[in-house]
Amino acid sequence: MMSRYAMQGAAWVAVYLLFVLAPMIAMLAGTLPPARDFWTEFAVAIGYSGLGMMGLQFGLTARFRFVTRPWGEDVIYHFHRQISQIAVVLVVAHALIMSATRPEMFALPGAIGDIPWGAVFAFASIFALVALVVAALWRVRLGLSYELWHASHIVLAVVAVVAGVAHMVGWAFYLSDPWKRGLWIGLTILWIGLLAYVRIVKPLFMLRRPYRVVEVRRERGDTTTLVMQPNGHPGFRFSPGQFGWLTLWGSPFKITGHPFSFSSSAEARDGRVEMSIRNLGDFTSRIGEVPAGQRVYLDGPYGAFTIGNPADMHVLVAGGVGITPMMSMIRTLADRGDRRPVILLYGSKDWDSITFREELEALKARLDLTVVHVLSKPPAGWTGERGHITADLFRRHLPSPYADHEYFICGPGPMMDAIEKALGELRVPLSKYHSERYSFV
Repeated sequence: MMSRYAMQGAAWVAVYLLFVLAPMIAMLAGTLPPARDFWTEFAVAIGYSGLGMMGLQFGLTARFRFVTRPWGEDVIYHFHRQISQIAVVLVVAHALIMSATRPEMFALPGAIGDIPWGAVFAFASIFALVALVVAALWRVRLGLSYELWHASHIVLAVVAVVAGVAHMVGWAFYLSDPWKRGLWIGLTILWIGLLAYVRIVKPLFMLRRPYRVVEVRRERGDTTTLVMQPNGHPGFRFSPGQFGWLTLWGSPFKITGHPFSFSSSAEARDGRVEMSIRNLGDFTSRIGEVPAGQRVYLDGPYGAFTIGNPADMHVLVAGGVGITPMMSMIRTLADRGDRRPVILLYGSKDWDSITFREELEALKARLDLTVVHVLSKPPAGWTGERGHITADLFRRHLPSPYADHEYFICGPGPMMDAIEKALGELRVPLSKYHSERYSFV
């Protein structure tokens, strides 16, 4: 029998397909223009589909919890990235096929002012799309800061969609009926409205629910923990392993918020939350400068990376800063008095950089916790695990049958790929392990 989340997921997939395909199907109703050759009609169809996919990206990134809950926010954002690339391929293919089959449509007139405005919008939409994808895929190589990239990403997305719809209305081959033009214009208003919800409506609510930093705690591994208390409101409850979007040094209307996992126990009753943030050389390098008393804003909680499914034991696999959501789980289980075994496989660079090292040892007195440190650069005389987490390491430290345990994996992408492969070797079903890839761009 399908779970509630699986049914919700299937329903949202159906809604997504409806919004992508319905506008293309609608153009075949009502007044139809004269039929053209196959490749021209095919190019139009993929152009409509690509534009529909582009517009729906505003919905995917609007952070509606009832949409993201079945999969988790990280899955939605990675899907957004992949489907955006597909949409760009469809739109560019549309232009290439049309230029090959109907070159007269792309012949430039003698004067700039004689260029059809539908063509102008087509070029503007394609240029914005290509620039958007290039900036997203090669942001680091291009030296773009996260903040600059985020702002340009929003502007380019709006230009691409609005110009794309204007191009369609400008040619009007399949939009001769007023209701068809109204449909696409209405969809465009809906898509821009979703953006307005994220950038205007939601920040208005957040503005009335600020937080105060009450403690800034230095941790091992060049990590800083911000302890935040709700200011004038009860705060929110979260599940261990979830995350929120943090806005520092500005109002919630600021373009860029940053996603960080909660590291505190979900059992805190006063609304207090903690985020433990490692210095990765970008925005995070300034976290240690945050003063106590600083007003901040939190948008959350989000994510489906959380405990709660039936299992005989929890196996937590963390690499580097991926320990943050695991600490929330461990602290929560300790506060709840949960006596089920917990095994933490924790990959780190060296002994001195292990974040929460002392607290993990102390927590062994409060729950059945086993910590296995795996060091890539162990000190002299180290007798523990070294190198990387592999299937053989699982066999050395986990009791069989392996499929009875519930697994949580968080860390750098290559590490997570290797661990998911190792779990496949151990015949652990997909339903028994959960991954969170904390890079959204």
